[in-house]
Amino acid sequence: MVLLDPLANALSTIKNAESTGKSECIIKPVSKLIGNVLRVMQQGRYVGDFEFIEDGKAGLFKIDLLGNINKCGVIKPRSSIATMDFEKWEQRYLPARDVGLLILTTSQGIMSHTDAKGRGISGKLLAYVY
Repeated sequence: MVLLDPLANALSTIKNAESTGKSECIIKPVSKLIGNVLRVMQQGRYVGDFEFIEDGKAGLFKIDLLGNINKCGVIKPRSSIATMDFEKWEQRYLPARDVGLLILTTSQGIMSHTDAKGRGISGKLLAYVY
């Protein structure tokens, strides 16, 4: 099996586990990017605790699900986003004002669009969750 986009696979695994009502899910393979996206989702209270488990290969994440995710996914192509364009992208990917998160990569690390807006920095879009 060839994994072309591990982040997309991880988010679809989470979405599918949430939609079937599971309380936890396993994501493999893992990467720093997936770990940082999970950390942002955890700060937004979309997922609970997650832990890295070493399995002798690439490792895996065990994630506690809270049942707060309606939809999540990656944003392709990974568009650059300026500080004044957050509104446009929120309207495109999120269902309503102040609902959900856009996750972006910036020069200061991976963060939600609300953190980036507060710090006045721009970046590239990675994913959305609501």
